[in-house]
Amino acid sequence: MKLIIIDDDPIVSSSLKKIIESHSNYTVVAIGTDGADAMPLFIQYLPDVILMDIQMKHQSGLEAASAVLSFQPSAKIILLTTFSDDEYIIEALRIGVKGYLLKQNFQSIIPSLEAVASGQHVYGAEIIHKLPSLSSPTKYSLPAQYESLSEKEKEVLTLVGQGLNNKEIADSLHMSEGSVRNCVSTLLDKLSLKSRTQLAIFFLKHFRK
Repeated sequence: MKLIIIDDDPIVSSSLKKIIESHSNYTVVAIGTDGADAMPLFIQYLPDVILMDIQMKHQSGLEAASAVLSFQPSAKIILLTTFSDDEYIIEALRIGVKGYLLKQNFQSIIPSLEAVASGQHVYGAEIIHKLPSLSSPTKYSLPAQYESLSEKEKEVLTLVGQGLNNKEIADSLHMSEGSVRNCVSTLLDKLSLKSRTQLAIFFLKHFRK
């Protein structure tokens, strides 16, 4: 698997490269130091995954990810940042990146790369648990039924909205697939919706800009 790392901190880039290349199936083909490097490096190397910081001097990872995904919607990008950046999380979801991880959580890098390469979305557990609270009902005009949802139901709704299937949701939230199916049924009932597609549309309507 070919990867590109883009981070303005050379220590982080070096550490990531060592972790990734300690596994024989992975090769870091290029390292960039700013979001502006993402597009030319992507075109030159056509990597399987881009691993990219968000906060950089000239062009942010969010801007770079948006540009790359506009050029090639199937590009697989994992963004790295700190947990406190709520607006960044929302924007990352809107753009459609495949993963969003805490920068310091190096031990999750390889499992995340494997998951994203196989077509899954990857969001750190801490981020998944925080996603439902990132948008206020007033700001996004959420219907009253949303307030009746439990935190777990909000988490499942979030992942349905991201396009994950029941198995992926179960793995992300450490639930059984049966429990996820039951939760989806409950969501449909509480939100007066008729299908999983309508659940996804509900999420997109109220939680993405």
